[in-house]
Amino acid sequence: MTDSLRPMAAVLAAALGIVAIVASRRRPNVREGFTVVSALSTFALVASMVPGVLDGTVYVTDLGTFVPGVEFVLRADPLGTVFALLASFLWIVTSFYSVGYMRGLDEHAQTRYFAAFAGSVSAAVGIAFASNLIVLYVFYELLTVATYPLVTHDQTEEARRAGRKYLLYTFGGGVAVLAGTALIFWSTGTVNFASGGIAALANADPVVARTAFALLTAGFGVKAALMPVHSWLPDAMVAPTPVSGLLHAVAVVKSGVFGISRVVLDVYGPQTVSDLGVGLPLAAVAAFTILTASIMALRQDNLKRRLAYSTVSQLSYIVLGLGLLSPAALVGGLLHIPAHAFMKLTLFFCAGAIHVETHTDDISDMAGIGRRMPVTMAAFAVASLGMAGLPLVSGFVSKWYLLIGSIDAGYVVFAFVLLLSGLLNIAYFWPIVYQAFFQTPDDADAKPVIESPFGGRSRVGSPSAAKADGGKPRSDGGKSKGAEDADDETAYAVDRYPSDHVRDDAEEAHGQGATEEAHGAHDDDHHGGPPSDGWERRALGKESTWFMLGPITTAAAGAIALGIAPYAMVFLALIERVVAGATGVAF
Repeated sequence: MTDSLRPMAAVLAAALGIVAIVASRRRPNVREGFTVVSALSTFALVASMVPGVLDGTVYVTDLGTFVPGVEFVLRADPLGTVFALLASFLWIVTSFYSVGYMRGLDEHAQTRYFAAFAGSVSAAVGIAFASNLIVLYVFYELLTVATYPLVTHDQTEEARRAGRKYLLYTFGGGVAVLAGTALIFWSTGTVNFASGGIAALANADPVVARTAFALLTAGFGVKAALMPVHSWLPDAMVAPTPVSGLLHAVAVVKSGVFGISRVVLDVYGPQTVSDLGVGLPLAAVAAFTILTASIMALRQDNLKRRLAYSTVSQLSYIVLGLGLLSPAALVGGLLHIPAHAFMKLTLFFCAGAIHVETHTDDISDMAGIGRRMPVTMAAFAVASLGMAGLPLVSGFVSKWYLLIGSIDAGYVVFAFVLLLSGLLNIAYFWPIVYQAFFQTPDDADAKPVIESPFGGRSRVGSPSAAKADGGKPRSDGGKSKGAEDADDETAYAVDRYPSDHVRDDAEEAHGQGATEEAHGAHDDDHHGGPPSDGWERRALGKESTWFMLGPITTAAAGAIALGIAPYAMVFLALIERVVAGATGVAF
């Protein structure tokens, strides 16, 4: 171990961004410049530790005793570095995308949005570098607090309802984590992470050990969206699309599966998990979630909700690998953390670009939209292939390891689950890609894969037709923004400034002004779906601002790079070191 301030500096770089963002609230360009600088600084600090971590160095920041018997220590080990590197890099990409998205929709409360985003990433990096369950719990709860304003950003009743549900579920999960942590401390006298697990747990009372394991995995499983505690995630899609990317790819749900990873690998260890017989039940819950969520995704007509149920399914690939315990399965599960992140962020970025440019949210309205948004839908197609586990995209590599690991563990049934899930992924992604490029609004079949009453519209073409998700169409935009927001007494103090929600000539001087030239003129009477004369054909690069297209292509390129050269992307090398340390099997 090497004493270093870099783990703490990485957490503080994002946290200090909050102060800078709020301080520059009246100057949007400066505010967003601070966002990018904070993201770059955080990533640079994390990346600077990667060579040393690969060589076996563990960077430690010791801040002394936190509570009796527990020290507040941040530690950059291989597993934490995987999560921190992923979160900090994708924050850079999402920051640029957020500028295009928030300005493209002239969203209100942009200062609060960017500040909360910085706070969320700071908490995620803290989770990554936590050296014990108590420190992890503190940052885990801080992440919930930081993301709540993002979930409720629209400030509509629907958003507030989703926010209350989010708090109820995630704070409830936090209570379970704290209870499990207390049992671990009572049984062993420590909560510090150790590669291969806490040795004393092997001799602890099996009933207590199993109870603690159930509490910890259930608590972290809330943010990991394991069934039956998953329903907060689809409801949270009322948030702006970059927030959905944060929830699904960058921080929140990944913190859940990361917590389960720490429990399996560094609290119990694979051998103790096997001896207690708790790995197989965990794998069974994951397999159930994989298949059930995939079937539920089939009946969603709203694009973001379909992506949400896809996330519920895909996250359980990670948990499945952790439950199977074989070295190959562990590598596949952990590798699916970055693999899923790049693919799902691409998909949500595409959904957001479609919303900003065409105000379209329902899949049944997207026939022929590839003419209007060729780059966006091409990136969507690439990420969809990866989600289904096809070669040359990151999802193939992680799922290949999972397949081999299932067979190595002696559970062929889970290999069948993985193959069936891949077919279901094709079933709910291919129709989107097909109708975007190979159909027109006139010849499109609006029915989803599963028809009513399980999905689809009851009356095709009717403005009041029932949606497949069983409710009214959801949009990212929320309530209309206007001058009345400035008089809203419920608005946060930092957001009672024109730069957050009202455009004027002064703001145009700072670059906050009209987006018509960047995005192309919109028909003010067009509120979703193809215009009456069909989708306009746009040339490559002309479909949206490059603040949005740049991040979309970057995320898609990352998914391809991880699929073609996983070692060059560093993540696989770090993960092999994690698994070797936990199992003793060298790669």
